[in-house]
Amino acid sequence: MAEPCIISVAITGSVPRKKDNPALPVTVPEQVESTHAAYEAGAALVHVHVRNDDESSSSDPEKFARLQEGIRAHCPDMIIQFSTGGRGRAMEARGAMLYLKPDMASLATGSVNFPTIVYENPPDFVRNLAVAMRDYGTKPEIEVFDLAML
Repeated sequence: MAEPCIISVAITGSVPRKKDNPALPVTVPEQVESTHAAYEAGAALVHVHVRNDDESSSSDPEKFARLQEGIRAHCPDMIIQFSTGGRGRAMEARGAMLYLKPDMASLATGSVNFPTIVYENPPDFVRNLAVAMRDYGTKPEIEVFDLAML
């Protein structure tokens, strides 16, 4: 008997743009289609970001709602994980979509120095995101980018 495994997919991140890869799914319909293809290939979990019209990272709850609805319609038993990441997103907006009660959401446990920006996650902010996830029944995906975050 084979050992069970969970295949997870991140169909897009917060940084790449169509200019980097024309096949990158950035609109909600493209993301639903890409997620469905991954689901059909065996993926059980999808980590999702949404984008503004200029392809920059977004926290728009309406876009997260449409994306979640599309994934649920085409991939009914897939685990959906929202990004609460902070590249280009205001802290006060990063958890604004959690009321949609995704199965999971990312929870970075501290700040990180990336090559071009500081990814800020102050302790009070992390605590507030964790409380919101608990209150909405959303499981956190604990992100540890640095040994100090343990």
